Amino acid sequence: MALKPEVILTADRTLMSNYHRNEFLGFAASAPPKIIPEQLFKIMFFPPIKTKKGIPYEAPYALRKIEAQLMSEGFHVLTVDPDHLGRYLDNAKALAVTTMDPFGLGPSSTTLAKILKKGDPYLAKYFRLLLEKPEVKKAKKRGLKIIVGGPGAWQFKHKPGALERFGIDSVIDGEAEKIIGDLFRKALRGEDLPQLCEVGMKDIPKVQEIPEIQNPSVNGLIEIGRGCCRGCAFCEVTTRPLRWYPYEKIEKELRVNVNAGVSGAVLHAEDVLLYGSRNTIPNREKVTNLLRLSKKVSGHVSWSHVSMASISVDPKLVHEVGEILIDEKQNYLGAEIGIETGSSELLKKAMPAKSHPFKPEEWPTVVKNAAGLMGDNNIVPACTLIVGLPQETENDVLKTIELLDDLKGFKSLIVPLFFIPLGRLKGKDWFEAEQMSGPHRELLYKCLEHDLKWLKLLVHDYFKGTPYRSLLIPLYRFFIRMAEYKARSLEHYRAPSSES
Repeated sequence: MALKPEVILTADRTLMSNYHRNEFLGFAASAPPKIIPEQLFKIMFFPPIKTKKGIPYEAPYALRKIEAQLMSEGFHVLTVDPDHLGRYLDNAKALAVTTMDPFGLGPSSTTLAKILKKGDPYLAKYFRLLLEKPEVKKAKKRGLKIIVGGPGAWQFKHKPGALERFGIDSVIDGEAEKIIGDLFRKALRGEDLPQLCEVGMKDIPKVQEIPEIQNPSVNGLIEIGRGCCRGCAFCEVTTRPLRWYPYEKIEKELRVNVNAGVSGAVLHAEDVLLYGSRNTIPNREKVTNLLRLSKKVSGHVSWSHVSMASISVDPKLVHEVGEILIDEKQNYLGAEIGIETGSSELLKKAMPAKSHPFKPEEWPTVVKNAAGLMGDNNIVPACTLIVGLPQETENDVLKTIELLDDLKGFKSLIVPLFFIPLGRLKGKDWFEAEQMSGPHRELLYKCLEHDLKWLKLLVHDYFKGTPYRSLLIPLYRFFIRMAEYKARSLEHYRAPSSES
């Protein structure tokens, strides 16, 4: 590979981090600055990745996929840390940037910004700072083409003029494997590029058209599949076909990370327990084989996402998951789960298949049963609620509050997120803080109480095995105390008639 290739890949500072080997700490970058001193916040939540001559030892998985695709098509490509771009841009003709939340329009960012009233999140700030770097502007003046993609690409539709302001030539929205090569060939020839490339159904790659990563990903995160079968109206992922990777493809990516010294793996899918299934019933054999393979190769295993219904429908499988993954080196399993609502009526309107194979009317019971199973088998999730869905009524919010009361003993984090219009609800209005009712405020406060209670306990488990945990834990305890102090100052924010 050429020392200074024509194609450079990078990501902003908040994404080029391994978050102290705790993937979910990265969500803190959706917070706005000025909560605590910025340098301290960076140290705590998104410290710089280790590099060699500016080349990161790990990089975001989405970037590694693009890197692998371009390499397979014969491009000379190099992934570079954002703080070291100046060393490699002289000969570059194209710069590709992956972004998660370029304008702070994502659910967690908008929720925190609207409640705290402190402006754009770190994710947006560091995306802007990346494109404003003097070395990037200098390269742009001599003809560098800048191409942006990633999970946050959809936000450019809401920010007219942003491409010109940042000097971006093209934005890719969607799975890019089948179109990225042609786009970069045009870039290297100096041709004009389409400003917005929306990947249509005909260009969504089949499993065999998706390359395996060639270099390690942050925290060993790898896909085991793409798409989702549940069809929730607010979700973009459900608009894409469901595809599962075969074991051989998964093992290749696991070994890329392990061979590079990246300990552990994060298995990524919209519902890991549905691996290998074409419907909402887990295939127990395929899932357990996947987990045994991942545990054998990587040692420590986490999940990106799972669903309450998949956990509730097969208690035996959940027990087997615990037996396979939990040992003296790994005392819990982390995952993200969407509860979204405690209302069966709202579930019917916006996400009727979320409870499947159970009926929507059974949703609160499904959630409580799943919570019990997770507690019994050392699964500690970060759960989300959606506040302000277009079809939501006050009674729906009260039902969610009732469910929260039933989940007080559930070892978990529960995060409320303001509705943003995605998926089949793209044409709907954003939910604004000014629209919050008394029950909405009570719901947010109960989530805060729940999370502060469990964070005090989880902070110890979270940093088990971290070499410098004795330095980190006091910092996080201090941060939790600050959050508690802020929570007390927000008592007036609750519904007047509420009880603690």
